[in-house]
Amino acid sequence: MTLSQSTARALTDAELPFDLNVPLAKRVYWRVGGPADAVVTVGSHQALVRLQQVASKTQTPVFVLGKGSNLLISDAGIRGIVVLLKGELADTTATEGDRPQVTVGAGMPLVVLLSRAKKNGWTGLGCFAGIPGSVGGAVRMNAGSTLGETDVPLVHVDLVHRDGTPQRLTTVDLQMSYRTSHVPDGSIIATATFQTTGADADAEQAVLKTFLERRKATQPLHLPSCGSTFRNPPGDHAGRLIEVSGLKGYRVGGACVSEKHANFVVNDAPCTANDIRAVIEHVEDEVERQHGVRLQREVHFIGEWQE
Repeated sequence: MTLSQSTARALTDAELPFDLNVPLAKRVYWRVGGPADAVVTVGSHQALVRLQQVASKTQTPVFVLGKGSNLLISDAGIRGIVVLLKGELADTTATEGDRPQVTVGAGMPLVVLLSRAKKNGWTGLGCFAGIPGSVGGAVRMNAGSTLGETDVPLVHVDLVHRDGTPQRLTTVDLQMSYRTSHVPDGSIIATATFQTTGADADAEQAVLKTFLERRKATQPLHLPSCGSTFRNPPGDHAGRLIEVSGLKGYRVGGACVSEKHANFVVNDAPCTANDIRAVIEHVEDEVERQHGVRLQREVHFIGEWQE
């Protein structure tokens, strides 16, 4: 598939450079998936507004690709426009004072945000430690760990709706809960603003170091994966349910349930997106059959799939 001529003309007229038939496998953590019809790199709020207006006018699907840490892109790829956020949409600004508010572009990787937080003494953002995604993705899925979730430091987000209208929404507006936020359909997050705490920076760094060392010791970080594949069900752990179901090491092609951590499905190449999807769906079915619990995915299936 290719981008329609009318959409290509509209992007050109809006001064939005684009590339056609762009491979995406190297842009996502699982290292699988087909191409995008087109990729547009957007570096400013104004350009994001123009993009949304073009997409609305031409009725072209738009998908924002962050770090690709919780995505499984189909082997057929993604139709329409894939958006990469760069420039001011992947940068930080901060207010003055001992407890500054930090506004972060949605395209910034969380690891970069934590690096800047350490350099500037911003505390209270430890919930992002060990999460390999972007700021926008963290807001959308209320990402977090035992150290906390995104909704704790989040003050508000600035986004652009499908018709190009900007809006600011608070954490309350987003109705955030475990691995969930209610970002309006079709909108794109431009920036997120977080409240720092003014806590002891050295003490927080010591906690983060211990946390990351434990993750490194218990997770299969040497193979491509999306991190945790499933949400933890209430009062239990997805990894425990998968392990007691005898599914560690279950394999389809080059995809398998990690022997190190059962809630990780890893790419033990060569591997396809269909292989990974087959493993995920088998795990869902088998855990439900044995324990009566239907696991909920953290990963999102994106693109064209043959059922």
